[in-house]
Amino acid sequence: MPDEAADAGPQPALELRRVVKAFGPVIALRSGSLALHRGSIHALIGENGAGKSTLVKIIAGLYRRDAGDFLLDGDSVDFSSTAQSKAAGIAVIYQEPTLFPDLSVTENIFMGRQPTRSLGRIDRKLMREQALELFTRLGVRLDPDRPTLGLSIADQQIIEIAKAISLDARVLVMDEPTAALSGVEVERLFAVARSLRDEGRALLFISHRFDEVFDLCDTVTIMRDGSYIATSPIADTTVAEIVRQMVGRDIATLFPKEPAEIGDPVLVVEGLTEPGVFHDVSFTVRSGEIVALAGLVGAGRSEIARAIFGVDPYASGTVKIGGATVPPRSPVAAMKLGLALVPEDRRRQGLVLGTSVARNTTMAIRTALAKLGILTSAAENAAARVWDSRLQVKTAALDAEAGTLSGGNQQKVVLAKWLATKPSVLIVDEPTRGIDVGTKAEVHRLLSQLAGEGMAILMISSELPEVLGMADRVIVVREGHVTAEIERADATAETVMFAATHKAEESAR
Repeated sequence: MPDEAADAGPQPALELRRVVKAFGPVIALRSGSLALHRGSIHALIGENGAGKSTLVKIIAGLYRRDAGDFLLDGDSVDFSSTAQSKAAGIAVIYQEPTLFPDLSVTENIFMGRQPTRSLGRIDRKLMREQALELFTRLGVRLDPDRPTLGLSIADQQIIEIAKAISLDARVLVMDEPTAALSGVEVERLFAVARSLRDEGRALLFISHRFDEVFDLCDTVTIMRDGSYIATSPIADTTVAEIVRQMVGRDIATLFPKEPAEIGDPVLVVEGLTEPGVFHDVSFTVRSGEIVALAGLVGAGRSEIARAIFGVDPYASGTVKIGGATVPPRSPVAAMKLGLALVPEDRRRQGLVLGTSVARNTTMAIRTALAKLGILTSAAENAAARVWDSRLQVKTAALDAEAGTLSGGNQQKVVLAKWLATKPSVLIVDEPTRGIDVGTKAEVHRLLSQLAGEGMAILMISSELPEVLGMADRVIVVREGHVTAEIERADATAETVMFAATHKAEESAR
């Protein structure tokens, strides 16, 4: 393993060499190395816990390194605050920007440094003109006068980038910027990133999505277990090689789908309709079977799942579990009949972040655990320990807050919560979104095991490799309509995408 990420060549705009960071006895970063060059987009990849976030926080001035070198244009730096990092020309664009919602787009860009006229009055006309110039330069159209409240995540990120450019940032760090964006929004963001690269800025792009890394980036650095592993030009590597370096195993292990005995229908959906959302949706999921709901973002997949579970309404149709009809708009009745739903947004809909891991794990079975109306911590911890152990949740203690866990471990806790109810049907909405490749393999292995135990699983996923790798059947949804039902043997990227982009009658031809 090389000591440094940088190769011989032009001096990097930003360079970290063998950086170490520990929090008490826990070593978060053992040997972090990275070299960012002007006019280049550099990817940083690694599993959750690999040290990426710690490295970024050192760059941003949130943490100070314990050892190692941190250089800007060849000069040693040691930031003790985010203000120092920004003043040095570094900007970090996070997945969820933090703007002032009641202020205008322009006011957010120039907050704390508004241009002034005589007597110290703010020159709002000049400020607006400069905002428009920034958006023109970035090739985007945004109203500089509108409040940021209600803007999409994509537009908020553009505002953060405009702010960085107005500060003449020479290094931009984009930390999981596409996780909440649609395909069109991602393309716009990438166009902006490329224009910044072409201006000679150095960009760091952090993502779990390999297709985006290969589409956007010039170079990739891989980290594992807090240490630098390798740096390669994108043109000289492959997804399989990156996965092997990240997790120490071959890509073939990412989708460990084991054959399962498929039995009788457990979940039967017939004619489910909610005007303007989905129409005449019908399908079955049998015991031991993993059925994928596939389609483009906005096709109505999550809305169908939420209606089945009783969270969202539907005007007509029926949902049956084991032959018993599930009453509409009644999640409690659905749970009693053996249905569980792992939602897409684990942080907002699946967890109470300020509550312990044990409390989150047992949240859906608290009534059953109580004796004479009293639930003890011992009973709660004992029940939580069973599922958290099975799912290999990595946490310092069961009383640790769920919000302190990594994204992958938070997803495991949500899965544990619902598996503790011992469902016969499990609906999982984007089960591996935003988690690293190693944890994805663990989640896939768990789903395969559950199907092998006879559970019926309905999986919603936007990742085609996941759909093709895990599903026994694929139900494709387009604009709220089922356009195709494809058996595993016939499911390919082409057949699924064709059905996702064509009407049912066209897909059947």
